[in-house]
Amino acid sequence: MYAALDLGTNNCRLLIARPAADGFQVIDAFSRIVRLGEGVSRSGRLSEAAMTRTVQALRICAGKIRHRGATQTRAVATEACRRASNCTAFLDRVRGETGLELEIISNDEEASLAVRGCAPLLDSGMSHALVFDIGGGSTELGWMKAPPKCKAGNGAGVRNAVPEVGGWHSIPIGVVTLAERHGGREVTARIYDTMIAEVSEALAPFEAAHRLGELVADGRLQMLGTSGTVTTLAGVHQDLPRYDRARVDGCYLDFETVRRISRRIAAMSYQRRAAHPCIGHDRADLVIAGCAILEAVCGTWPVGRLRVADRGLREGMLLTMMPRPEFAAPRQA
Repeated sequence: MYAALDLGTNNCRLLIARPAADGFQVIDAFSRIVRLGEGVSRSGRLSEAAMTRTVQALRICAGKIRHRGATQTRAVATEACRRASNCTAFLDRVRGETGLELEIISNDEEASLAVRGCAPLLDSGMSHALVFDIGGGSTELGWMKAPPKCKAGNGAGVRNAVPEVGGWHSIPIGVVTLAERHGGREVTARIYDTMIAEVSEALAPFEAAHRLGELVADGRLQMLGTSGTVTTLAGVHQDLPRYDRARVDGCYLDFETVRRISRRIAAMSYQRRAAHPCIGHDRADLVIAGCAILEAVCGTWPVGRLRVADRGLREGMLLTMMPRPEFAAPRQA
């Protein structure tokens, strides 16, 4: 049994799984918005309230890990902990109150693991792929040559379908940092366009270094997005009465739909966003910033459509922890 815990700037997520022929079988899961990075962009420190919320969620995760008897656990922290000056004290507190050993990973490893987790959704008929993850404190991007015989599965897909990575890039702009800078409750059209322009400027060095626009022009680049932003937009587009992973993971959004739904969300009042079943109170003040980041990505690389992934870092962690398929334990009779 394996456990993968991802503590991000905004969310705390856990997956517990065992190896299976097509990747892994999920045994237990947990997800909670904790906003660990709230205010870090301004103060450079994790607040007491944010740490307390997060430790409470991590206690639940630790209990699930013990209850399920996980034999190997990896718990990682990302951008908020990379930035915060008091992160060491926070890690000590987590260790003392939950028993969990949090590991702060680099931007490159975060992007690599996210790509590994999403690889089963890549189209092997397309030669190259751009995978992006809109986080709370940063946005990670990676471009790669698509692996052969990638296919979607109801678990994590084929474990040996590993893309050949061409380059990584991380910008220090996520939904939390952008919303704190420009506001998240009431956002005018002018402010929204300013958000898009800011993110587009931050993406420009990655395009200049790797010239992905040439792949776009030749029709050789696919795009895959993994984050709460893209899954939220997919749920809103489908008019789901409540979020349904089975309906969202692996679906496609064309760029005209991305723009239309993003502008529709940006025009909603805070109260309407909070009441929407696929947005909710916890995301109501962050989703517009996410839409702006997404529009900037789509504008920089106008592929025409993207595939939505409700998977990423945790799945990548599980797949790298688990033994290769040929060494997996036999199924029980």
